[in-house]
Amino acid sequence: MADLGGANRRVYPSSSKKIRTTRAKRLRRSAFIVGFLVLVILLGALGSFVYGQYLFSKVKKVSVSSEHVQVAGQPLNILLIGNNTRTGLSPSEVAAFGSSSQVGGGRADVTMIAHFDPKTKNVTLVSIPRDLFMPIPGTKKLQRVDAALNPTKATGTAENPNQLVKTIEYDLGIPIQHYVELNFDSFQGIVNALGGIKMYFPMPVKDAYSGLNITKPGCITLNGFQALEVVRARHLQYQLPNGTWGYDGLGDLSRTRRDHIFLQVLASQVKASGITNPVKDLSLLKNVLPYLTIDSQFTESEMLSLILTYRHANPAATPTGTLPVAFGPASGYVFDGTNYASIVLPQEPADTTMLKNLIGLAQPKITLSTVNVTVVNGSHSAGVGSTISSGLAGLGFNVSKARAIPPNANPVESVIYYTPGNLAKAEALKATLTGEVIMGQVPSTGYSTPLELLAGDQIAVAVAPVTPSSTKNQPSSSTTATSSTSASSPSTTIASITGATQVNVSQKPQPWDPRACPA
Repeated sequence: MADLGGANRRVYPSSSKKIRTTRAKRLRRSAFIVGFLVLVILLGALGSFVYGQYLFSKVKKVSVSSEHVQVAGQPLNILLIGNNTRTGLSPSEVAAFGSSSQVGGGRADVTMIAHFDPKTKNVTLVSIPRDLFMPIPGTKKLQRVDAALNPTKATGTAENPNQLVKTIEYDLGIPIQHYVELNFDSFQGIVNALGGIKMYFPMPVKDAYSGLNITKPGCITLNGFQALEVVRARHLQYQLPNGTWGYDGLGDLSRTRRDHIFLQVLASQVKASGITNPVKDLSLLKNVLPYLTIDSQFTESEMLSLILTYRHANPAATPTGTLPVAFGPASGYVFDGTNYASIVLPQEPADTTMLKNLIGLAQPKITLSTVNVTVVNGSHSAGVGSTISSGLAGLGFNVSKARAIPPNANPVESVIYYTPGNLAKAEALKATLTGEVIMGQVPSTGYSTPLELLAGDQIAVAVAPVTPSSTKNQPSSSTTATSSTSASSPSTTIASITGATQVNVSQKPQPWDPRACPA
């Protein structure tokens, strides 16, 4: 039997500001687990129509006008958000996590896409790292994706789900049909209402920041407090058979993988416990409903339809993934003179490949000669603009003469800026590029072409058939070239000046990760 190593100790005294801040950061990240679990419980509870009406009336609704309209028989994407806002907290929660005046605004510290496929009757989950640096829609300002939920001048003090949905849709090309948000943790109450969660620990693990301290391997039943220690652990250490301690250095990315595993275990146990039992449902939902927000278009009838379609889905077999990224500089990422500290950068074509495999994101077929693009060299290397322009022209794009601007970061992220109505063309351009590349929509005025590519410090034009009217092809390879590459060489790689390394986080449990108990 595993030993929790003093799980009843008080490790987060409210008098410690530093520990309180650390606790708040870790706690809010487990919100995505609760958000998806709420969806599972709520759908199951709605199986009883009258009882479902009562439950549905308790959920807060918010208008999200930027969502795509759901088409019958087509896949459905639900954006699941863990919001770290301090607005509306109880006095005891303020003592533990801080007030809205101390920690202003709201951030989507956890961002996940739940994809429902009516043809396969399967559900898949894709996590977007909270530190992914992305354009904010309608501007040339970049920020972490978690900040897109922050209030703006237009929304006043209210969080801005419209802006967050637009960021996901415009920058990653993912259509969002519905929005589910949990603004704080009722996590412990859910786990306790289930009677605890059983998990297997293959080796001793500990995390000084979350309080996790499993001293012996084995299968144990975690209560709510202990489960929080597991899902918050992002500084995990594990004891090897020879007695030495290893360290999982991927931090938040590995924590996301473990949380995916935890979510599968938790959802399986919820399903096995019988979520259509009204007494148990009430015990679970009373800990969640006051904190839950959904979009006003997410109707009760649509939820009932989801129940019928996905009632046989196996939570333990749910495919999951986290977008591949590259770490920013260890010293902090400075953009336009502001240090954003720890950030991660996108990686193509790995990101697009994952979105295609997990949520079926289709690539549009575009005749490249109809795509007009201006290339702007924003990198630290002279000649990059002309090199990229030559490569794109060789693939069939209609490329305007390149120009250069001073770099605004180090490294500079490559961004495909596109005007409204030109997302498909931006996706066609992105499909021919590799490196730290992302899209961003900008206003329709002030641009000479519908697309403007800001070429950064790590970007490549992929090898593809060179015909003036060719349609977009998935990149098959790329070759290295210098900034003096001529038009006869239609591909180039600009090496990252920071030596950024792509991070692909395995979704398979690592030897030290907790998991479902053996049958």
